Formats: sequence, structure tokens, C-alpha cells
Amino acid sequence: MSLSRSVRSVGPPTKWHPLLLITLLFALATGLGLSRAEAPARMDFDIMRSAMEERYGNEAVRAVDAWESLLRELDGEPVSDQLRGVNRFFNERIRFGEDEDIWGQADYWSTPLESLGVGRGDCEDYSIAKYVSMRILGVPNEQLRLIYVRARIGGRHSSQSQAHMVLGYYPSSDAEPLVLDNLIGEIRPATERDDLQPVFSFNSDGLWTPGARGSQADPTARISRWGNVLRRLEEEGFRQ
Repeated sequence: MSLSRSVRSVGPPTKWHPLLLITLLFALATGLGLSRAEAPARMDFDIMRSAMEERYGNEAVRAVDAWESLLRELDGEPVSDQLRGVNRFFNERIRFGEDEDIWGQADYWSTPLESLGVGRGDCEDYSIAKYVSMRILGVPNEQLRLIYVRARIGGRHSSQSQAHMVLGYYPSSDAEPLVLDNLIGEIRPATERDDLQPVFSFNSDGLWTPGARGSQADPTARISRWGNVLRRLEEEGFRQ
């Protein structure tokens, strides 16, 4: 099953013709979150700078300054420019590394502060940092999902795959997502990423599985690492 087909199928439930009422049902499935999500998330960069200096030293604060500067530059720009700017910033700023080497743990999801502080991260860390950035820029939560996938490696005909995570941006409720990925610098529609097979997707409002109708669970309950990240984000100045 392609990323485009299965990710699009995990959207909100439709009892009538999907093309006729999908927008309304999307709002209902997310708890009428459209009005709630109109206000952008916020990051208190003063809190973040203090935490960064305490943990990683004065030099690391420059990474926070660069991130805040990027978000200021992108504020009010078209979403397409925001997506490209955020995707490029973290793909260039963070060097890929394995959790075991960086954190001494088999699987650790870091906050943007932690990723920028050490200058390293893996696929989850890139995706989380991009998600947080787009929320601060005012993109509604229902248009963003962290998508856990199996990524085929070794070429088009390879049978080998590995666990991977990307950020999906949905221009509208019935649109295919655009994929922000640390493996490929170019942002591509899901139809052009047949190397990715989705397993599930989530944001701070819900969790979806391919073929299911609507949000299936509280993501912080099903994914303990995600709940832990959200708590640490609040401690570091993030508000949504």
C-alpha cells in the first residue's frame, strides 16, 4: 500500500460521500479543533535560552538564536516557504546519529532544544523539531502529523526496510500530505514517496492507523515517548 493511499485513508470518518462532507467531518473528528487551532503555538525563547545555556553551554545558545531568527523570518510567509525553510534548517543544522551513540539509549525522542544542543539526532528528532516549528508558525494541529513508516532501503526493488519517521503536512482535509524528511531534502507529495509504507500517524490530538476511521486513541497514552516529549517541551517553554 502506498504512503499516499494509506495515509489519506487514515483521516476522519465519513458517513456520507467523502468528497461532499469530508471537510465538515474532519472538524468534528478532531473535536471541532479548527477554531482551537487558529491560535498558533508559542515558544518562550527566553526560557529555552536559559535551559540551553545551563545544559549545553553558552555556545549552544546560538542555535536557539538561529532557530528563533528563522521563525521570525518565516512568520507571515506562504506555508510552502515555511515548510521549505523549516525542513532545510533542521536537515542542515542537525547531523544524523543513532540514539545509542547520542543518548546511550536504544530509542530516545529528543526535543528541539536537545537536538540543537548536541547538534545531532535521528529521524524522530528531525520530525519533532519540524512539527514544533510549524505549530509555532501557526499551522493548525490537524494539518500536521508525525508519520511512523517502514522505509525501503537499497533501491526501488529492494525488500529491505527500516523503521523511520517523517512529518506530513496536509494542505486540506482531503489532500494527500506533503512529506518532510531528513533522508530527502526536497519536500515531495506522498504519491512520489513509494519507498515509504505508513504504520501509524499522530499529533498531540490523536493517533491514526491505516484503514481506520478517525483518530483511534490518545497518542500520549499509546506512545509514552510522545507524551514524555510533550511534557519536556512545556518545561522548555513550548505552549500550545
